[in-house]
Amino acid sequence: MSANDAAAEVIVIGGGIVGLSTAYFLAKRGVRVILLEKGRLAWEQSSRNLGFVRQQGRDPAELPMAVQSNRIWCGLEQELDADIEWCQGGNLGLAQNEDDLDRYAEGAKAAQAVGIDTRVLTAGQVVELLPNMQGRYAGGLYTASDGQADPLKATLAFAKGARAAGAELREYCAVNAIYTTAGRVSGVATAAGDLRADAVVCAAGAHSGFLGRMAGLRLPQRSMRAAVAVTAPLPRLTQLGIWAAPLVLRQARDGGVVLMQASAGTAEHDVTLESLRHIDLFLPIFLHNRDLFRLRIGMPLVRDLLRHLPGSAAARRPFAHLVDAEPPVNLKTVQSSLAMFKRQFPQLGQVDLARTWAGVIDATPDLVPVLGEVAALRGFFFATGFSGHGFGLGPGAGHALAELIAQGRTAVDIRAMRYERFAEGDLSSARKIL
Repeated sequence: MSANDAAAEVIVIGGGIVGLSTAYFLAKRGVRVILLEKGRLAWEQSSRNLGFVRQQGRDPAELPMAVQSNRIWCGLEQELDADIEWCQGGNLGLAQNEDDLDRYAEGAKAAQAVGIDTRVLTAGQVVELLPNMQGRYAGGLYTASDGQADPLKATLAFAKGARAAGAELREYCAVNAIYTTAGRVSGVATAAGDLRADAVVCAAGAHSGFLGRMAGLRLPQRSMRAAVAVTAPLPRLTQLGIWAAPLVLRQARDGGVVLMQASAGTAEHDVTLESLRHIDLFLPIFLHNRDLFRLRIGMPLVRDLLRHLPGSAAARRPFAHLVDAEPPVNLKTVQSSLAMFKRQFPQLGQVDLARTWAGVIDATPDLVPVLGEVAALRGFFFATGFSGHGFGLGPGAGHALAELIAQGRTAVDIRAMRYERFAEGDLSSARKIL
C-alpha cells in the first residue's frame, strides 16, 4: 500500500447488526472507523432472521454475553432514538416429552446461575400462557425477560446511529484482500482502493471463513439455508417468542406471524469447497443434527470453484456473485410451516401468507461465536460464527469488541469465544442447532 492510502483506526467488514453495532460503539468512543459492506447494509441474515432476542437455550459460554446484550436491547430504542418494535414479551420453548423437560431443566439451572429469570413450566402453566394454542405439551422453558424486535429496523437503526456518531459506512465496497505486515494486520484492498488500518474486524457472517483465509487464518465454518414466512396480519395471539418444535414463531406488532420450520430436512446446505474443510471438527455436530440437514449440489459449488481459479475474474472479485443475491426459498417447507401453524391455531380460519424469504445461517463446530483478537495476527478481530444467535447477541458483541479494541479488555468474559479454541480442541459439547 502507498503512503497516500486512506486510513482509519479500525475497519469493520460486514454491514449486519454485529458489524454495525461494533462501528456504533467504536465511533461513540471517538475511534475513527470505516465499515465496508459488499452490497447493501442489513441485506443478509441481519434482516432475514426471526427477530428473537433470547437468553434462554444458550450455550453456557454465551450466557454472560446474552445477559449483557439483553440489557442493551431494553434501552436501545431510547439510545438510538428509533422505533425497532422492541417488545419484552418473553420466550417460551415447548417440551414434547420428558427428555425435553430434562434438557430444559439443565438449561434453566445454567441460566439461573448468571441471574436470568428462566424457569421450567408444567403443562398446566403452558396452557395458561397459551390458552388458544392447540396441542399437548409436557411443559416448557420460559424466560419472561426475553424479547423480540424487527430485524431490519433494528439493524438500520444501528447504521443511522453509527453515522451520527462519526463512523463512515461504505456500501457496495467488497474487500478483495487483507494486508498483513510483520505479524499484524495493516489494511485491506477494495475495488475502490486500498485502506490502511490499525485494526480490522471481520463481522462478515457466512463469508468470514473465506475472508479469514485472505489473512492466512483457518476459521472452521459451515452455512445452512432456511426458509421463513410471515402471514398477513392476524388478531393478537401472543407477545411470546415460541419454540413449539418443529415450528418456531413470533407475532410482529402489525399482527403478522413470522414462521420457520425446524424439522428433518428443512435446513439446506449448499455444498461448496468449504464443505470439505474441517470435517473432523464438524462431524460431532453433524451427527447430532443429521436429520435436520439436506445437502444441495448446484451453482454455489460451481461459483466457488471459479473463485479459486488463479487469475479469474471471480478470484479477483470473490464476492461479486453474492452482491444483493436472493437465496432460493424452499416453498414446500413454507407451506408445511403454514399448515402446522393453522393446526395449532385452527380458530383463525383462513390464514394468508404476506411474504416468504430465505436466509443463510453460519455455524461453528460448537455453535459458539468467534469473538476477539487473533493471537497470531495482531489487530485482526473476528466477530462471527453466531450460529443463528447473531441478532440477539449482536449489540452485546459489538459493545464488547469496542471495549476490547479501545481499552484492551471487556466487562464480559469472552475467552470461551476465542479463535484459538479450535486448534486447542477446547470446544463445547455437540448439541442441537435449533
